[in-house]
Amino acid sequence: MRAKAILLFVAAVTFALGPFMVPGFGGLDPNLYPNPQVDPPVQPAGYAFAIWGPIYLWLIASTGFGLLRRHDVADWDRMRMPLLISLVIGTAWLPIAMISAIWATILIFAMLITAALAMHRAPERDRWWAVAPVAFYTGWLTAASFASLGLTGAGFGLLLDEVGWAILAILLALGTALFIHAGRRDEWVYFTSVIWALLAIVIKNFGDVWIVAGVALAGAVFLTAIMVRRITLNLQRPRARA
Repeated sequence: MRAKAILLFVAAVTFALGPFMVPGFGGLDPNLYPNPQVDPPVQPAGYAFAIWGPIYLWLIASTGFGLLRRHDVADWDRMRMPLLISLVIGTAWLPIAMISAIWATILIFAMLITAALAMHRAPERDRWWAVAPVAFYTGWLTAASFASLGLTGAGFGLLLDEVGWAILAILLALGTALFIHAGRRDEWVYFTSVIWALLAIVIKNFGDVWIVAGVALAGAVFLTAIMVRRITLNLQRPRARA
């Protein structure tokens, strides 16, 4: 188990160093698509991507704690392999995304699936060191995966236009968020990063593409209501046991 814990910590650090190793990456190149995706409505406002800073730092802290304090604990070990796979794919994602929008979309969904599995396997103990950082990471990947799908669908002219793909991507992201959270109902942190992305889509489209802004806002409000209810239930649980 120690070897796996070491590999996971190294993967988290390498993942966080990715932007420095690929300094030319500024988002998916609009010209990677037959229909260039210049300022598409499905893409959140630029400030939203600053969330990667807390994600990187929290994953490094989590995996470092797991290595130093929980390397021989079985319930921590269950999440390590899927999280390791997700982070390794994530490290390779940036250089691949610079040359292929299709592969970028495929790989970010692979990151999401393995991260969600890690979230579901994360131990209940050490919540803020284990499941919460993985849930935060998984939530952002949920939004980012479907944004990438929306870019690819619109960019290759599949069935819908940019607005149609933006709405479809938001709805699919909401459905997936509910599905993933259903397997870990106690972990409300997962919703925070999804809501962050949705609000950034609202800001991006506010005053311009009203229908996309409206759908994203409705989704953010809906998830916030679920999150608040979950927090309330979590706070009430110790009282019920007392």
